[in-house]
Amino acid sequence: MSLNRKTREVRIFTPSEVGLFGRVFERAKRKGDSEAHREALASRIVANYMAGITDEAELLALSRQPLGRFDTSP
Repeated sequence: MSLNRKTREVRIFTPSEVGLFGRVFERAKRKGDSEAHREALASRIVANYMAGITDEAELLALSRQPLGRFDTSP
């Protein structure tokens, strides 16, 4: 599973942290998502957590949003 691979690449997490990531990942993924989309989702979950987002609902909401710059052009 991509989420497990991403967590191993970044650092060692506790079982409760990995459980949180798994719950958020399961709720955020959508049927028909490509493997690349799921990889990006897993990366966002871990990145947001490492940035200090530890509340499950907030982590879910933020992880559904793509990373990167916002386009502010009209």
